[in-house]
Amino acid sequence: MKEILFNEGQKIKDRLAEISEYIYHNPELGNQEFKAVEILTSFLEEHHFNVEREFLNIKTAFRATFDSKKEGPTIGYLCEYDALPEIGHGCGHNMIGPMSAGAGVLLSKILDEVGGRIVVYGTPAEETDGAKVILAENGVFDELDVAMMAHPASETIRSGDTIALYPLQFTYKGKTAHAAASPHEGINALNSVIQLFNGIDALRQHVTPDVRMHGIITSGGVAANIVPDEAVAQFYFRAATKETLEDVVEKVKKIAEGAALMTGATLSMERYELPYDNLVTNENLSEAFNENLRMLGITEIKEKKSAGSSDIGNVSHITPTIHPYIGISDCHITAHSRALADATITPLGHERLLVGTLALAYTGYDVLMKKVNL
Repeated sequence: MKEILFNEGQKIKDRLAEISEYIYHNPELGNQEFKAVEILTSFLEEHHFNVEREFLNIKTAFRATFDSKKEGPTIGYLCEYDALPEIGHGCGHNMIGPMSAGAGVLLSKILDEVGGRIVVYGTPAEETDGAKVILAENGVFDELDVAMMAHPASETIRSGDTIALYPLQFTYKGKTAHAAASPHEGINALNSVIQLFNGIDALRQHVTPDVRMHGIITSGGVAANIVPDEAVAQFYFRAATKETLEDVVEKVKKIAEGAALMTGATLSMERYELPYDNLVTNENLSEAFNENLRMLGITEIKEKKSAGSSDIGNVSHITPTIHPYIGISDCHITAHSRALADATITPLGHERLLVGTLALAYTGYDVLMKKVNL
């Protein structure tokens, strides 16, 4: 069967490269990826997938299914296709979309024989306000037995982990007054934000080494001679696990309340972006993918710890998930760079596009045939 998948891959490899190059030359920011969605969904429809556009009322999300109508596992592939400001596809999402869609198409060619179902999801805005979080919160991924995607990078790395992220905004309200003539009549909201930063800095020595806390002041007053009546700070809090992060956020909230008490300001807190859970890789599924990579000629697979966050972490807390990296360069390239974007459309980038597509399809087949202990 894998030989059939390989041969089907040769039939669509030029089309996958064409899609990748089209998305590369037409970079779109998160939730604005209309051209990417159109070319990916058209490709899936050409291969008899049933496509639901504007899925969950998200303009650039989609869900595409191919059902054998026979019993068997449901295989999920995740597409990403948003670009970065100014540098375009410096994270290589122009490859991720066609790899996942292509894997779904390849696997569909044998599905009627082996049974099961394939679902390809279009998940916009991974770089900003990841749609996978919304889909996860709405129970979408509950239908899956596995979820997979592969990410381009300068080297091939086994699926590992990402760190959990929680975005929190602190808004302090005070009272204006003349800062020289009657400062005693004012309540300085900016002082609360300053104390918030001081309190968080004091907390750093009492958290585990994996914790990261970084923020900015987005509003701190309008003039030096006016006591600021509003000040706003936005923070990202990160940790290796969702559980550790929840504990840190609770401590920070108490610090924030204390900062309000110190000045007499009032405080409101809100999650200003979607939170990302840590990625929990399913090791058996990961090893199956790695073995398929080796079968396809990639034998050097590294293991690295991630310091970043991604919305695929939320998927991994629902269903067995992998997020490996496929090397597309013979030398080191920094992520989120024009160099990485350009590497996606080189001959090696196109070769690895097909390799990643095949490895995802092979691994889906292994799951369908119950060769992976999940």
